[in-house]
Amino acid sequence: MTAPTQTTPGKAQGTDQATYQATTGAGSPDAVVSPVVTGDGTTGRGRTADRWRRARWTLLVLGVLALVVAVLAVQRPVTSTTPYAPDNAQPDGARAVAQVLGRHGVEVHHVTRVADAVAAAGPGTTLLVTPGSLLLPEQVDALAGVDADLVLLGADDELVRAATGDAVSRTPGATAPAFAVEPSCDLPLAARAGAMQLTPGLRSEPGATDVTLCWPVDGSAALARVELPGAEGGRAVTAVDDPSFVTNGTVLDQGDAALALGLLGARGTLVWLVPDPLDTSSTGEGGAPSAGAGVMPPWAGVVGLWALLVVLVAAVWRSRRLGPLVAEELPVVVRAAETTRGRGRLYRRARSRGHAAAGLRAATAETVARRLGVPRSADATALTDAVARATGRSAHDVAGLLYGPPPHDDDALTELARRLDTLESEVHRS
Repeated sequence: MTAPTQTTPGKAQGTDQATYQATTGAGSPDAVVSPVVTGDGTTGRGRTADRWRRARWTLLVLGVLALVVAVLAVQRPVTSTTPYAPDNAQPDGARAVAQVLGRHGVEVHHVTRVADAVAAAGPGTTLLVTPGSLLLPEQVDALAGVDADLVLLGADDELVRAATGDAVSRTPGATAPAFAVEPSCDLPLAARAGAMQLTPGLRSEPGATDVTLCWPVDGSAALARVELPGAEGGRAVTAVDDPSFVTNGTVLDQGDAALALGLLGARGTLVWLVPDPLDTSSTGEGGAPSAGAGVMPPWAGVVGLWALLVVLVAAVWRSRRLGPLVAEELPVVVRAAETTRGRGRLYRRARSRGHAAAGLRAATAETVARRLGVPRSADATALTDAVARATGRSAHDVAGLLYGPPPHDDDALTELARRLDTLESEVHRS
């Protein structure tokens, strides 16, 4: 009986002679110092190198991204570029008005979340809401229900109606007048500002009382004020459809500075809200945070969008690289037993007894390791001790079978295959 006929399909898997050359010196099984990983023919160093080759480009990309973020964080400007922000020194910012208010004793709090604005806007304060993205219905209700004086710049119709109790609404499509218009109202701050070229867009609803309209043009006005009851006797809600009077680029035109300072400096504390497009916070009843407020950090939305973009780019990249699947019929089907016998004949013809023995030993080692629960990363000593404990054999005998020298002839190879098969039958699942 030749060696190939004693093998099984699993044992006939080709591996190099490093699998069985696990001994040192003269090949004594007692001196097993093998770096070979049980059953798969690889070493710890080789697996580490393979993992590094697979992960190096990912690590490189992550390192470049971390470097870019670090550089951007170091070079982050002191001032922002957000329109109407009190720390924006650009023409579309409002830093000049904020600094003048600060010099006159007004404490300016810059916030970007609705929940923070509502929490800070109490009685005796002014809440300024600058133009921003569309607000959620619960955010509109939260802003409209504050006890502070409310100033709305370029707000949409929903927020204007909610804040004024449906006393004022917007008239879209209005254009700026070609000349300066007198305020035509009795508000002191409007009288100090005088004639201005503000774009109108506000009107009083029929039946509404206590509504003051200033700078009227063709049935609409640029400013509307409503006096409403509040925690300390009353509060004022002022809507200005044209927010350009607070920006750095136009604050020195006509009476823009007087209107901005008079409107925003009436109280000692000014809460300056520049809505974040990704903010979903609001407040519940009694000022308690809503269910979604404070759960996610402010930067969670930006990181989520960035992660989504990275996933989409990676998906496009990988899909283009892999291409469509092509089904191909095999020209011939070869049975596993035929493959095993054919490989055995090749080993016998080439007299590659060492290679055949290495395949037998690797298959046996993998089988007994799986039955005993020995990890694939275990070394030869650990596997030898586990098999010796399970079978009652000596460690010397087990090491000679699994990691001994290659057989010198066909009879020795046949005997090795028989002994390995016996060893497998002695090891049971634990």
